[in-house]
Amino acid sequence: MADTSVPRARDRITLTGLRVFGRHGVFDDEKRDGQEFVVDITAWLDLTSAAASDELTETLHYGELAQLAADIVAGEPYDLIESVAGRIADEVMTDERLSAVEVTVHKPAAPIPLTFADVAVTVGRNR
Repeated sequence: MADTSVPRARDRITLTGLRVFGRHGVFDDEKRDGQEFVVDITAWLDLTSAAASDELTETLHYGELAQLAADIVAGEPYDLIESVAGRIADEVMTDERLSAVEVTVHKPAAPIPLTFADVAVTVGRNR
């Protein structure tokens, strides 16, 4: 008999391209002037019950997920986007239904004096 308490690793909710103004960076002007950050989150959890019941309470509310990430990005300034991504991941994982989360924080206006498309940090957390 299969252990149904183990979340299905393939079930996931993904939020991509969340754009939020924040004041993160090592340099004083980054904290003073701020810039836009882009956040992607993938959360793994068993969605069997939500699919069967069609009840929002049986799943991860992606509107609340977006707001949680936005509040962190717009909140306390950090030097490193690694810290921002880690804080988001740690907060998301407080939902005991999740088996894992992956958070990417993009810093498209990073202070690099060369032409580039993007700078991003991805962190993951597992149970």
